[in-house]
Amino acid sequence: MRSRKSPEAECAIEQAAAVVGEWWTLLIVRDVASGINRFDELQAELQISRRVLSERLAALVADGVLERRLYQARPPRYEYHLTPAGYGLTPVLMALQDWGARFLLGDGTLTATGGPRSQEARRVRKMVGTDVPQITLAAGEDVRADPIGTSDWTVIYCYPGAHATSGAYPAGWSEIPGAAGCTLEATTFRDRIDEFAAHGAEVVGVSTQWPQEQAAFAATARVPYRLLSDQDLQLAVALRLPTFHAGARNHLKRLTLIAGADRRIRHVLYPIPDPVASVEHTLVLLERLTARPAMRAGA
Repeated sequence: MRSRKSPEAECAIEQAAAVVGEWWTLLIVRDVASGINRFDELQAELQISRRVLSERLAALVADGVLERRLYQARPPRYEYHLTPAGYGLTPVLMALQDWGARFLLGDGTLTATGGPRSQEARRVRKMVGTDVPQITLAAGEDVRADPIGTSDWTVIYCYPGAHATSGAYPAGWSEIPGAAGCTLEATTFRDRIDEFAAHGAEVVGVSTQWPQEQAAFAATARVPYRLLSDQDLQLAVALRLPTFHAGARNHLKRLTLIAGADRRIRHVLYPIPDPVASVEHTLVLLERLTARPAMRAGA
């Protein structure tokens, strides 16, 4: 990575700010992480001048945050992708999002949920019509898997955290609004898994917990479906999922996505004030989705 001199060269904060401290830089990293990789797409998304975008992309490549990949030879066209250093910025992006949601858009309260009419809720619901990115999440030790399954539909429910023992939860967990209820949500999905299968849907749970924690919980709660770890926040950053910080870790706020085999998100449930009721709500939405072809055929 290209070194930049500063009055306080030994200060890591100052050195990092020299690379990513400019307004457009972090927004470019955010959008590249979400799968917007081509110049024209970035320019349209950011509404930034082509000159400024060219300068910022060149600087990020020079600093080792982005890499260029040729996708067209004549004339040469490049896509921009995050390097390991770029992916290392994902916790920074999530920290900024959490801080903004809590202190600028919220009242400063630490919460694992959001208001139904909040700006965060409106932003999250705009995921409808977008695609789940082509990434893999940790499914165990040295095992990774696509969050989208092989069925016609995939129900991805994101949850703050579920542990095999009550003593494993962070201190004060039960006092954070919306944090409690993960075990009940997981077992409700478990008990109704056959109904989801009848609608051609696979259920996948996603949290930022370590895979071994998820495996211990799955064994204790007899969870028959996949639990995937977004411990590196790749899915969270790509979809700009709402998170909160507690117990020295970023946690996903509770929400549910319904995506088709084409990866397109068809429904988003957020916020979820009642985890058990949300499972029933998800089944109702699946019934509507799977009934549409039959209704058209009989029309």
